[in-house]
Amino acid sequence: MPAAADNPRNLLTSLVLVFPIFLIYQVGVLFTLPMLNGADFVTTLLFRTFGLTLTGYLGFLGGVLVLFLLTVAVLGRHQDFNRAVVVPVILESVVWALTMGSLIVFVMTKVLSISPRLAGGIEGQGLVTRFVMSLGAGVYEESVFRLGLLSGLAFVLEKLAHIARWAALISALVLSSVVFSAMHHLPPYGDPLVLGPFVFRVLAGLFFGLLFLRRGFAVAVYTHAFYDIFVLVIR
Repeated sequence: MPAAADNPRNLLTSLVLVFPIFLIYQVGVLFTLPMLNGADFVTTLLFRTFGLTLTGYLGFLGGVLVLFLLTVAVLGRHQDFNRAVVVPVILESVVWALTMGSLIVFVMTKVLSISPRLAGGIEGQGLVTRFVMSLGAGVYEESVFRLGLLSGLAFVLEKLAHIARWAALISALVLSSVVFSAMHHLPPYGDPLVLGPFVFRVLAGLFFGLLFLRRGFAVAVYTHAFYDIFVLVIR
């Protein structure tokens, strides 16, 4: 049974759970620029496209915080924030993050006979940059590829193409995972297109997608962020 925090009707709890990671990342990028998460179209648009100043960016963050508080106030009229699920969601995400890599490596080596060797990533960056980018991956990549792409494709396939729901979900899960992996190899900042890293990320996309579908958005975000922290910061 999905966690109570991730019940689609309890948007308030999921929003409150995910927002701290989003806010820490958005503040953290001030110390990592020009390094940004590849799926972070918002900050990229603000700094690289619009050339937003530091003062303007802080104003943007203030506006986001106000919008968040207003949204919480509105949702709070119809929903209750479930404090009881905060620790369970975090602990569950830690467990998934610790087991995901080993499971994927097992599938690649024992089932697919593919070397799981990964690309370089951001090993040349400092610990602060790695930590901030890990949080950004959790929030933005799950928002773009699972909340947006996976859900959107499933809706289109089921409602517009009239495909059975189970087939639409499986197709959307696979397609969104392939796109998720491919985006990590796009030039100029992507890794070289090598079979091992590509397959590893496809499987990771499937893993995150299944978590999103079965356990909810918050668990997928925290699992992704924790996994990247374990790999890029702690190791």
